[in-house]
Amino acid sequence: MNEINFMMERAIRTALEEDLGPGDVTTQAVLAHDQSGTAYLIAREGMILAGMHVFELTFREICRDITFQRACRDGESISSGQVVSTMHGSLEAILKGERTALNFLQRMSGIATLTHRYVEKVKGTRAEILDTRKTAPGLRWFDKYAVRTGGGRNHRFGLFDGVLIKDNHIASAGSIKRAVEAAGERVTHTLAVEVEVEDLAGVEEALMAGVDIILLDNMPLEALKKAVELVDGAAKVEASGGVSLKTVEDIAKTGVDFISVGELTHSAKAADFSLKIEPLSD
Repeated sequence: MNEINFMMERAIRTALEEDLGPGDVTTQAVLAHDQSGTAYLIAREGMILAGMHVFELTFREICRDITFQRACRDGESISSGQVVSTMHGSLEAILKGERTALNFLQRMSGIATLTHRYVEKVKGTRAEILDTRKTAPGLRWFDKYAVRTGGGRNHRFGLFDGVLIKDNHIASAGSIKRAVEAAGERVTHTLAVEVEVEDLAGVEEALMAGVDIILLDNMPLEALKKAVELVDGAAKVEASGGVSLKTVEDIAKTGVDFISVGELTHSAKAADFSLKIEPLSD
């Protein structure tokens, strides 16, 4: 948890430094330094909420005295017009952190919302929706947390926590068999070994090599069905490539165990929020 907190705080600081530079010249010119007030975080569309902790930490990186009253929690389905949180404290700090905090929250809630839509599409099948490593650089923890909040599961976090032998590894090793044998000699038994294949011949070779998971890359539906029958429970089966909200249900019905979707983190539409400061009375 300490490592996660460190990564999260580092990303927040980097984002604030990028936006603030040497200072917010507009806020410094317009506001009194000690002015305080109240602001409301409002959803402008329906969504699955994700990232409230990050939203709050962003402001507290600027001013520790800002207080928050959450009306909603991560993972909740919220409606357009709903007040998600009320915050009180330094208006200077609120204005300085507004855009950065919203950027995090909008991205994370957008990912959670899209993930939820995919998960709903495969209900009633055995398939689970997975993310990929196609995340925004420096924001992987945020992106993958948002996927979990939306009901999906995380694939490996990085190159260090799972063996995934892809086409270029196979080309470099000479064959699936050689690549799997080399991996078996060099990695701990606690790491699952997954191999990416593009056709049924690759499925057979991967089965012979004794892998834990077979990734079926960009295979048509009929080939996916035949691959699942061929594997017959000897390994987990993952489908990837060509996955969209239009195709995911049919892919799930082939009997695969997992469906990995790059769109969850590389193309999710940001959710729409606004932050409104309570007007100063005369």
